[in-house]
Amino acid sequence: MKLPFLAKKSPVGTAPIDHSKELSHSEIMVIISALMLAMFLAALDQTIVATALPTIASDLHGLSKYSWVATAYLLTSAVATPLFGKISDMYGRKRIFQIAIIIFLVGSMLCGAAQTMNELIVFRAIQGIGAGGLMTLVFTIIGDVVPPRQRGRYQGYFGAVFATSSVLGPLLGGLLTDNFSWRWVFYINVPIGIIALGAIAARLHLPVQRSPHKVDYAGAGLLAISVVSLLLATVWGGIDYPWGSWQIISMFVTSAIAAGLFVWRETFAKEPIIPLEL
Repeated sequence: MKLPFLAKKSPVGTAPIDHSKELSHSEIMVIISALMLAMFLAALDQTIVATALPTIASDLHGLSKYSWVATAYLLTSAVATPLFGKISDMYGRKRIFQIAIIIFLVGSMLCGAAQTMNELIVFRAIQGIGAGGLMTLVFTIIGDVVPPRQRGRYQGYFGAVFATSSVLGPLLGGLLTDNFSWRWVFYINVPIGIIALGAIAARLHLPVQRSPHKVDYAGAGLLAISVVSLLLATVWGGIDYPWGSWQIISMFVTSAIAAGLFVWRETFAKEPIIPLEL
């Protein structure tokens, strides 16, 4: 069975050049399997540290910074997600996806080697940047290699992978912490990620095209402020500060204002981060 591959777009100002290619079903499945591994890792690391955190905080003497191990990952992941999509339009899906995997793996290895809580928080932020790229580019690449009539089915598969990994995360985190070390909560990502990276390098042959797109940095900044403020409010609320405190209220207000400015900015931006017509 053969599945059609997307044609490569020609350089701006020239006639379209058809570089259509066909992928066999087995090639498609290798690519999809690698994408599933990447999705599994990104989703798993949102929850795998939950059961390991008490041990981590005790070992690194950082109980007061307990919540930041998870928060740093979520913050950078949320901010990186739309940026990776735009950058991949500019420099090619495969290259940027591989970079995202490498960032995630480097962050994972650094997390496993962390000697202080501050180091772990910084390394989790690095890991989250890679995870943001994995999350968005997985679905983008599906659109590149799978015919439109079959995309819904494959996206359903990835939804199941996300749900399964989110449930398995705490269980696997507890198992690794109890039987090995909390550091293996992060090291476990490395062999899985290397397999995904190798499969993508060998089997994913997307056309490399440099498009004249530009990143809307103002929009990206406003989106980052909105998302970060909202996440901080939900993380700090009721724990570090009362929900009715000025700190939490100001975070919600900042998030709302930044969100409004972001929508306003995107209505006239030539290269919006998130096209509003979507």
